[in-house]
Amino acid sequence: MAFPYRNSLVEASPPTLDEVAAAAGVSRSTASRAINGGLRVSPAARTAVDAAAKLLGYSPNRAARSLVTRRTDSIALVIPEPDERVLSDPFIGATLRGISAALASSDKQLVLLIARPDESGGRIATYLRGGHVDGAVIVSHHRKDGLEDAVLGSRIPGVFVGRPFHDEDLLHYIDVDSIAGGYLATQHLIGLGRRRIAHIAGPHDMTAGMDRTTGWKNALADANLRSDLFALGDFTTTSAYEAMNKILRQEPEVDAVFAASDLMALGVLSALRDHGRSVPHDVAVIGFDNLGAAANARPPLSTVRNPVVEMAVSAVERLLHVLDKGTAFSDFPSPIVFSPELVIRESTRGY
Repeated sequence: MAFPYRNSLVEASPPTLDEVAAAAGVSRSTASRAINGGLRVSPAARTAVDAAAKLLGYSPNRAARSLVTRRTDSIALVIPEPDERVLSDPFIGATLRGISAALASSDKQLVLLIARPDESGGRIATYLRGGHVDGAVIVSHHRKDGLEDAVLGSRIPGVFVGRPFHDEDLLHYIDVDSIAGGYLATQHLIGLGRRRIAHIAGPHDMTAGMDRTTGWKNALADANLRSDLFALGDFTTTSAYEAMNKILRQEPEVDAVFAASDLMALGVLSALRDHGRSVPHDVAVIGFDNLGAAANARPPLSTVRNPVVEMAVSAVERLLHVLDKGTAFSDFPSPIVFSPELVIRESTRGY
């Protein structure tokens, strides 16, 4: 195709829909319909429009396209956490990698929504209800952040990475079996002969924190061991350092610790060093996640693998399926729940 009517000045500007229509030999309205979904357009006309758009390098105006399709071609990644955690938490970093990989072959744009430290999710809930995105992936959610109700009350589909508090028939999610993971970690410590096993828990306004605590309690109960050495953290190193100091004051003879995340396990290791306790000789330590921090710890940290990248990919794939096929999550038989895997390193090996 040749376009002799385009002078050098015009050629420097983006091609227009009128030019695509002229090149394809169709009307402007036909070209518009072909680009925005192909409704009431013959296969031959759509092929000609596609070829002309590719040759000219035409990109449709998203704002104008959304008026026709009622779609924004964007999905939100919702993280109801303060900025500092978003920037430092390996769980969130791995989630972003998975979502980016899943969107690589899609034309969907990613919109990042982060809650302010002094809000409970109301601003984000309002944004979702406003129809600014076609769907949402929600990670690191809390019981009172309002996001579960926001998804239920909006017209957009949403997938949670992590089990929500609402009934799973109402909200779709992808998760790892944290109860089984907590049990696996604690059972490993019991198998080493440890009997005073503490747990530094994640926040109990998150299902991951609750479920990992449940796994720890179940394993101790099955071994007829006490579950009184317990302290809450918030999935940060600092909170776990303070919690471990509390445990050591409560029970100096503690001989093992299950921390609900690897970042918290790093805080446990630091507190134990400050108290002159060796790992694993005096105290065996195991974490949860296996997202990089564990392998680089000193000593390298035993942990439970949390397949965060795979979970994020699965969440986006299901969301895109719903958006592209016009189906509903009810078409899927159930949420996806990954099985945890034990990773043994020096922090729990024999001595």
